[in-house]
Amino acid sequence: MKILVTGGAGFMGSTMIHYLLKNYDDVQVISFDALTYAGNLESLSDVQDDSRYTFVKGNIADPQAIEAIVSKGVDLIINYAAETHVDRSILDPRAFIDTNIYGVYTLLEAVKKFNVPRFIHISTDEVYGAVMEGESDEHSAFEPRSPYSASKAAADHLCHAYHVTFGVPVIMTHSVNFFGPFQFPEKLIPLFTCNLMDGKRVPVYGDGMQIREWIYTLDHCRAIDLIAQKGNVGEAYNIGTGHRVPNLEITHKLLELLGCDESHIEYVKDRAGHDRRYALNSQKLRTELGWEPATSFEDGLAKTVEWYKTNQTWLNRCRSGAYQQYYEQQYLLR
Repeated sequence: MKILVTGGAGFMGSTMIHYLLKNYDDVQVISFDALTYAGNLESLSDVQDDSRYTFVKGNIADPQAIEAIVSKGVDLIINYAAETHVDRSILDPRAFIDTNIYGVYTLLEAVKKFNVPRFIHISTDEVYGAVMEGESDEHSAFEPRSPYSASKAAADHLCHAYHVTFGVPVIMTHSVNFFGPFQFPEKLIPLFTCNLMDGKRVPVYGDGMQIREWIYTLDHCRAIDLIAQKGNVGEAYNIGTGHRVPNLEITHKLLELLGCDESHIEYVKDRAGHDRRYALNSQKLRTELGWEPATSFEDGLAKTVEWYKTNQTWLNRCRSGAYQQYYEQQYLLR
């Protein structure tokens, strides 16, 4: 099977590529990535010589670049390519519109034109907006409240419309917050972990009582694998664990794991339009496809912190951008 993973050099894309190469001998994986600030080829350095793996630099919003790959035959596309950081979407919404909406349109057109058998679109629980009580299921209304979540909601609607209108075999997935090794240190867990390792304070928005649901990276890969094999085209699947905690509680867990006290917390002005609570109902995925998370939040968090502690070289190069030029040259000169 030939699989195109867009956003393949990012946190979740690279994790998915590792998962596929580890679990399937007969797979051919093409990693496609624009190599923006969050795309890190060093995260894939251990598979760069695997005959089953190919890297192609490109932007999903570029039709020619996408068609050059898809026209040669692809069995499955998994779209991880996206701008994902809410703070950045507030500062620069345009990049999110270009990648998260127009980029998805470009992929859908390629799937339609070249009859790709299956397209998995990775989306987010944030499309449902703040959920103060209860849970969002696959039929809940979209109420996005940031440029990021609005761009993802628009892409979800576009995917659904392409299935209904053109019969494009797309499946949408909405996930809770990812965490694990190789995540760029801008999101809560890697940022706070890295700050604390450096003896710096961690910025907690508002009172820190915003509630989020979390999934360990490999559990998400298992869910996507199962959905790709057994999911119903044209439908959506929520991917959640049910483990929901306030940001401040996670902060305290990180302080404990890294031997720091509360003096390392810095309360800062809350983010504009900050959703108070997310909660996904993932019973459809569990009941219909038999998926269950395998890693508890506590075990996953401990593994993640330990990984950052033992991978200082990766972290330092990631922060400085020093890896980018070197690893890109290594790939493009091969």
